[in-house]
Amino acid sequence: MKKLLLLIMGVIFITTALYADNLSPVGWWKTIDDETGKAKSIVNIWIENGTMMGKIVQLFRKPDEDQNPTCAKGSGDLEGKPMLGATIMWGLTEDKDGWWDGGKILDPKKGKTYNCKIRTIEDGTKLQVRGYIKAIIRIGRSQIWERVPEPIEETQPEKVIEEGNK
Repeated sequence: MKKLLLLIMGVIFITTALYADNLSPVGWWKTIDDETGKAKSIVNIWIENGTMMGKIVQLFRKPDEDQNPTCAKGSGDLEGKPMLGATIMWGLTEDKDGWWDGGKILDPKKGKTYNCKIRTIEDGTKLQVRGYIKAIIRIGRSQIWERVPEPIEETQPEKVIEEGNK
């Protein structure tokens, strides 16, 4: 009976931990343009020193477009630097009700920086991203990003040297 109870408690603990982890914004997200409805990039979101950050790790571009465009004028330290690898979200801290707030988000195509707040929705499968002017939270843009699996790094298999092939 004790073993069964311990087993049930273990399953509940693991299920709760996995569910809570899925509710975190940390992970890989496909950004969806709020104006065109098309996928623009993959952003990796992580926590560093207690604040949430986000970096562009992949761009979705048409074959005839520049495959690694640079950040527009007005992008601060990133102006003229490649969008790929650019940290476009920073300084968000966990708030109440599942929101991360108080940070900034950069639109590297337009060179504009906005105040930012984010939270996961739909059981952690989507991320609500709001960029706004600080004085008036209602003036701004919202996007819904979709969670994607973390890419698996390709590793080269080690060469096996057989005794007879020396």
